[in-house]
Amino acid sequence: MAEPFVIVGGDAAGMSAASKARREAPDREIVVLERGEWVSYGACGLPYYVKGDVESLEDLVAVPPEKFIDERDIDLRTGHEGIAIDTDAGTVTVRSDEETYEQSYGDLLIATGARALEPPIDGLDLDGVFTLHSMDAGAEIKSYVENGDLDSVAVIGGGYVGIEMAEAFDAHGLDVTLFEMLPQVLSTFGESVGEAVGEHLREQGVDVRLSTRVERLAGDGTIEAVETEDGTVSVDAALVGAGVVPNAELAEQAGVELGETGAIATDEYGRTNVENVYAAGDVAEMTHTVTGEPDHVPLALTANRAGRAIGQTVTGTETPVGEIAGTAVVKAFDLAAARTGITDEAEARQAGFEPVSVTINAPSRAHYYPGGDELELTMVADRETERVLGASIVGREGVAKRIDTVATALHEGMTVEDVEYLDLAYAPPFSPTWDPVLTTAKVLNGQLE
Repeated sequence: MAEPFVIVGGDAAGMSAASKARREAPDREIVVLERGEWVSYGACGLPYYVKGDVESLEDLVAVPPEKFIDERDIDLRTGHEGIAIDTDAGTVTVRSDEETYEQSYGDLLIATGARALEPPIDGLDLDGVFTLHSMDAGAEIKSYVENGDLDSVAVIGGGYVGIEMAEAFDAHGLDVTLFEMLPQVLSTFGESVGEAVGEHLREQGVDVRLSTRVERLAGDGTIEAVETEDGTVSVDAALVGAGVVPNAELAEQAGVELGETGAIATDEYGRTNVENVYAAGDVAEMTHTVTGEPDHVPLALTANRAGRAIGQTVTGTETPVGEIAGTAVVKAFDLAAARTGITDEAEARQAGFEPVSVTINAPSRAHYYPGGDELELTMVADRETERVLGASIVGREGVAKRIDTVATALHEGMTVEDVEYLDLAYAPPFSPTWDPVLTTAKVLNGQLE
């Protein structure tokens, strides 16, 4: 019988790998080491839990621990942390409250995820200052908001978490000030999307301060103010949403190579440079489908898909983990913003392309059908190959559906003309005759010609 398949980390990638491996190899020993108590949960839902749209943390759990143990026969060990890997001996040193021991492995998956990035500013240790990248953090923030005597809150960072948490805090009646050091929020979505979302946040009452660097969080034990280069703002709490950093230290100490992004370097099957050691999820790099180069875009589907593929590979059927396009969508009050591929022309040039882009406004439904709204779409292509490189969309409806169309085009290497002639669904309640994606491609094709 094969040596155990050991997984360090029990969230999306880890539990997907364990479940797939169990289906493919019913008799193999599968051990999952998770240092916390939560497994297989949707961290992306935490802002909506804080807001109150999701009633309990348990609602965010996809599969409860007892189901993995009792129904899938997976040796799931919560409260057990992998603290060292000996790749020569094929063992993981494990620490729990009761003991420290050695766990042997035949195949090892490192799925240790990522943690919230803490920017180099003073005051992050004050009471009332939070990051949001775990279930416990979500519970702590919600309790602090609901049980504290709060009037105002600062959100530091205008990315996914910052935007979603601004809405969550607003729902609790708090005055929200959002600080972003760059000239726009959602910087990876492109200028037009960032401007539209920033303006919408202001319309909802959020005090958006762009090009503003936070220098210090001030207070006597508990946060009282945010100090910036432009002045001081009094607040009762703060949420730091400055991004994430991969938890790659365990792997690096074991001799596993990291890529230029700081995440673990892997091949098309999720294998690292060390034999029988794999990596997946927020701790690992993936290949970008547009550039063909390694990239680190930590998203839920990426982790689940890679983990599932590795679970199949270690049980005898080599399965690629797939490529990524960085496809994402975020809710900002009444707006949805989405992006896929390369949306920035400077980034496209750096990747070796000659970018051409257009931005158009188009209705989400037939002009005569009530309830529609205007969408703003930007599409980028390479002049030489006429291949679509990426797109961004912002609007009140139909955004996610349309960004998925472009993401599919990216994975298939389609040209702008290919996209222009796609046979997309049409009915007045859902789209004009020429879907906005088709219209954007048509205009962009004209630019290329």
